[in-house]
Amino acid sequence: MTELYIDADACPVREEAFRVALRLNIATHVVSNGARGIRLPEHPLIHRVIVTEGADVADDWIAERITAADVCVTQDIPLAARCLEKGASAINSKGRPWTNDNIGGALAGRAVAEHLRSTGDRTGGPAAMTQADRSRFLSELDSMLRAAQRPKGAAFRIPPGGF
Repeated sequence: MTELYIDADACPVREEAFRVALRLNIATHVVSNGARGIRLPEHPLIHRVIVTEGADVADDWIAERITAADVCVTQDIPLAARCLEKGASAINSKGRPWTNDNIGGALAGRAVAEHLRSTGDRTGGPAAMTQADRSRFLSELDSMLRAAQRPKGAAFRIPPGGF
């Protein structure tokens, strides 16, 4: 059964993710370190997970539990890579899917940016969220969750006698 994992501490699209997941009847795990109060809808499909403080504790919790049938919403590139390694799907808050084709370049770019910051260079931050970003996120998450719900290996078949 497909489940949705949200790396929640810095996620600007939690409400959008809840809307899609509830419409599709998908259990959702909202994982945070509890540093900020995150409001969640009162619904039996939405589960609050508060992990202990520490680097990558929320990421570890998600990576240990996610399966190939699941989807993760995260800005964290290393977490996205860990999800992909397990066969899961991952998407960032601007509606860009993390894939095996783009994750290597994203990890390399992250390493370069970290190096530049360590030398005192400013790398700038992410661009502000736009309405188009939110719309793309809603559409892509819906598509991703629907695809994850389909039985794996199910082939399109023409019924006997045709259509």
